[in-house]
Formats: sequence, C-alpha cells, structure tokens
Amino acid sequence: MSAPTTPPRADHDLVVRLRADLSGAGYTVDGVAELLGPLASAALAREQTLPAQRVTAASTEPAATLVRLFTLGDAVDEAEAGAALPSLGVTGALALGIVVQQGPGVVATCDLRPYGDEDHEWWVASDLSELATRQPLREDHVLGIGGASTTLASWTPRPEVDRALDLGTGCGVQALHLGSHVRHVTATDISERALAYARFNALLNGVRWELRAGSLLDPVAAERFGLIVSNPPFVITPRGAGVPLFEYRDGGAAGDTIVADLVRSIGDHLEPGGIAQFLGNWEIVGDADWRERVRGWVSGTGLDAWVVQRDVQDPAQYAETWARDGGHHSATAEFAAMYAAWLDDFASRGVTAIGFGVITLQRPATEREPFIDLEEAEGRVAVPMGPAVLAGVRARTWLAEHSDDDLLAEAWRCAPDVTEERHGRPAAEDPSIILLRQGGGLGRAVQLTTPMAAFASVCDGDLTARQALTAIASLLDLSDDELRASAVPVIRELVADGLLVRDE
Repeated sequence: MSAPTTPPRADHDLVVRLRADLSGAGYTVDGVAELLGPLASAALAREQTLPAQRVTAASTEPAATLVRLFTLGDAVDEAEAGAALPSLGVTGALALGIVVQQGPGVVATCDLRPYGDEDHEWWVASDLSELATRQPLREDHVLGIGGASTTLASWTPRPEVDRALDLGTGCGVQALHLGSHVRHVTATDISERALAYARFNALLNGVRWELRAGSLLDPVAAERFGLIVSNPPFVITPRGAGVPLFEYRDGGAAGDTIVADLVRSIGDHLEPGGIAQFLGNWEIVGDADWRERVRGWVSGTGLDAWVVQRDVQDPAQYAETWARDGGHHSATAEFAAMYAAWLDDFASRGVTAIGFGVITLQRPATEREPFIDLEEAEGRVAVPMGPAVLAGVRARTWLAEHSDDDLLAEAWRCAPDVTEERHGRPAAEDPSIILLRQGGGLGRAVQLTTPMAAFASVCDGDLTARQALTAIASLLDLSDDELRASAVPVIRELVADGLLVRDE
C-alpha cells in the first residue's frame, strides 16, 4: 500500500479559486455525464475505467482533464492541469495539497468529483479509490460517494429543523444534504482524517458545519437534535488477525453490536418529535425471523420504529462482498483468508443470513404507546425516498395517536399515485384478484376483497370511512359491524403506507 497523503488544506483563498475553476470547467454531474456519454458513465459506475480513459484521452475539454486527474488517478501534464485550473494554477493546487508532482506532470492526492441531488450541485473530496491507486485501500481510508451514502441520502426525511446531527460524517456527504433544510449542522467522526476532508468540503461548497471528533454519540453527550442521520460503521467484520478494519465501515465490535447499541441509545439525543435515520445490518440466527432480533433492540427504548429490510445475503455472499470492498481481488491469498475468517465468524454464532435495511426512529412528542413497524421491501422504491419516509412517519404517528373511531370519522382519499388492477380468468364475469397499487413510496400492492375494493372506489374525500362502510354493507347485504371490524386493520395498513391520505 502507498504511504498516506495529507488531506487538502482548508485554505479559504485557494479553495475559492478552486471552486471557480471547477464551475468554469463545467465539472458538474451533468457536465461529466455529457462528456463521458452513457457507455463510459455506466462502465465507471461498475468500477471499469477503460471506457472513461478512452473518452477523456481524446478530449481537450478542461472537464476531461479533471476527470483524468481526480477520478481516474492518471498523471496529467502540468500545462494541461494549469489550463484546467486557470485561477488556482498548478502552484496553487500544489499548495492546497490536491496534487503532487510526478515526473513532468502532476497526480492527484485525492478523489474530487461533482455530486448533487435534484436541487443542488456540490463537489466532494475524499481519498483516492482503489480504481485510481490500483492498490487495496488503507485502513484509515476516507470514503467518498458510495452506494451506502447515496442510499441514506435518498431515504432521509427532510423536515425543516433547527439542529441536526450527521453521526460519523466521513467526508461530509450527508451534511451537505442537511444544509438544505437545517439551520445548524453538527457533524462528528472518530477519524481526524475524515474530519479534515469534511472541513475542506464544507469550505469548497461554501457551507458551515460544527465538526467534532469522537466515537459515535460521545461528542454530543446531553445534546438533542431534531434530526440525526448516520451511515454508521455497520459492516459485520471478524475480529481476527488478517482482516483489515476500515475506519469507514468497521466499528470495532463483534457482530451487529454497533447498530444494536445505536438503536438503544440514540433516543437520548432526539428532541420530542425528532427523527433518526440510519442504515444497518443485522444477523439472522438459524431459522429465526429477523423482525424478532430488531424488535428486541427497539423494545424498551420508548421510540417509534419503522424498519425496512431491503436485502438479505447468506454468509458466503456477505463475505464475498466485503472482502472485495477494500480492493482485494478474489484470486489472492489475502482474499481467501478473509473469506474463511468471515465464514468462521458467522458459524461461531449460528448466523445463517444477514439483513440490510433502513432504520427510522422517532421520539414521540406525546405520551403514548410507540409504534413498531418492521417490514420488507426488496424491490424498486421511489427516488428520492425521503418524502415518502417523512409522510410514512407522520401517518404512523397519526394512527398511534388516534382510535379506530377517529379513523372511521375521517374522509380518506386515495393518493394520486394509486391505481387499481383487476385480474381474472378468461370469460369470467368477476375478477379473481383486485390489487390497489402504489406508484411511488415503497411500491406497495395490496390485495383487496370485494367490499374493500368498493371502499377504495369511494375514497375521494367526500364520505367518512364509517359512512362509506355502512353504505357498502347495506349494498352487499353484509353485517355493518363485521365489515367495520374487518375493514379497520386494512384501512390502517393503507394509511400507514400512504395509499390512503387525508386532507390536512
């Protein structure tokens, strides 16, 4: 492995000049996508660099030089680098610490690339990836934009709050998103190297964060926030020799203890009504249901919990994923040793599968029984998912605070993205299956009985649920009380997942 470089300097004047050069070069998400084209962009997303190298080598555009330098890790001629960074210049880039000289040219010391969402354009600096260094990662590697960080950003609800915490900020990806709807952002990390990158990225993007060093919640003892987001070190890693412990993914505890402890302790740092959003892995032992394990973490915390399991891997799949993650190739002895260590570690606890999911917790704002909703959604979901998460938390909160009579007194509407599907045998008069399907959110499809299909058809905000069910019972010659009793759990499910909404 190569010797570590120092993170870029947070020099205000030099960073302002760098920002101007990146913007002037069109070094943006859309600009780079247009430069590379769909083939090279898709290949780069699969960690294949050759198509991007071919495209950028044939281009004289400043953005092509910047991609070669800061994404692909190629050496760039000084004159080319200077042309791509006309305000900063090579001298300024050297002083800032984002490049070093190598022969007649320069090479990058960090990964620096554009990043954004629907409404924002940013730049994010981090350590060079193994694609650029052609070597396995160092254990103190500061990760840039990855699948976990973009998943968390997509799923995070974004209420307007005064104070938010980015727990384990890394290079600051989540903190960038928080700045769009939070007045004061606190970001913590145990890695001083990560905090140095976060400091640089805040300056590069013209934002302010309060950065604190320390492990997990230690730096914010006795403080509370309206929103906490975290991409914690959730990876379950063997504690034996020969398996590198990467700071960005490994919390130093056995099994899924890091995530379990976070679930149990994070409520002390939430304001009433405050939400915590983070990713996690959990072990599934034997033929046990994953819900029982996660429910055990939540029980007794006093927190509302909505946990969505997105994927499940067996121990071998999990070992393969994370043994490769640091840049170790499957043909090496190091990979084989790590693979075996993972399998032995899981076997020692009887682990048969590992779940991955998104954990949403809320501190109730009123005295009531917390809701706990543990469900699976392994298919496609809305992007971004955050608005649906916030709506789901609000809906579940309303349900927890209101009785069945309150539910029946509301005039519900089918959400705008809801459609009905009817499936039947050829020549049959009546459908055998009626589905209410959600276009956004979790993409739920709920099978309805004939009475509930009739109920959904009149959910237009006019009749209350009680009025509608009474009319349907009379029309179908059913017991009013029995129909209401069977309908209430279904209505609650449809409200929780956003298929039915009410006028605020």
